[in-house]
Amino acid sequence: MANEIPDLECLERAGTGKGAARAARREGMVPGVVFGGDVDPLSVQIPFNKLLKLLKAGRFKSTLFNLKVEGHDDVRVICRDVQRDVVKDLPTHFDLMRLRRTSKINLFIPVEFQNEDECVGLKRGGVLTVVRPEVELVVTAGDIPEKLTVDLTGRAIGDTIHISDITLPEGAKPTIDRDFVIGNISAPSGLKASDDAEDEAEGEAEAAEE
Repeated sequence: MANEIPDLECLERAGTGKGAARAARREGMVPGVVFGGDVDPLSVQIPFNKLLKLLKAGRFKSTLFNLKVEGHDDVRVICRDVQRDVVKDLPTHFDLMRLRRTSKINLFIPVEFQNEDECVGLKRGGVLTVVRPEVELVVTAGDIPEKLTVDLTGRAIGDTIHISDITLPEGAKPTIDRDFVIGNISAPSGLKASDDAEDEAEGEAEAAEE
């Protein structure tokens, strides 16, 4: 379970419809609506610069937030859509969906590599190449892992770590069906150059024999 779900602070917005939305934009706000959860939709707004910063940070539509609106109970939400101006490509409206603890959602979960000091390949000069620093999983809203861990103990040069090598939380599964690569331990560049030279020499010798 994640230790900390980021807060998303919004203000309740008076009125609905295009007129109220335009009024919010004139005040430097981006209007939005919170729906779902078997309760009435809630009209909200957020400062334009704040939303733009969140969007530029990335993963806004795949991050679980703790929505805080004064006068209302905190609720977990995920962004379902951000409308943008067709010319300026700037946000003009956003939709948030309330989540139950049993709701299934797609989230990017970071991958952490552990026990590097016990990795045989790294001790021998190998290099850990991280192919996927995070993995998109289908998870239950009430049981979101903080991270996925890869134990490097005993891993050798040439080893490849696949998603199947990671123990996923119960009920979680990758959004990609195939057994994709998370990382690998490759030979150091000096050893690679030596191997390439040997291969080239062997190739020349074979050609000479022919």
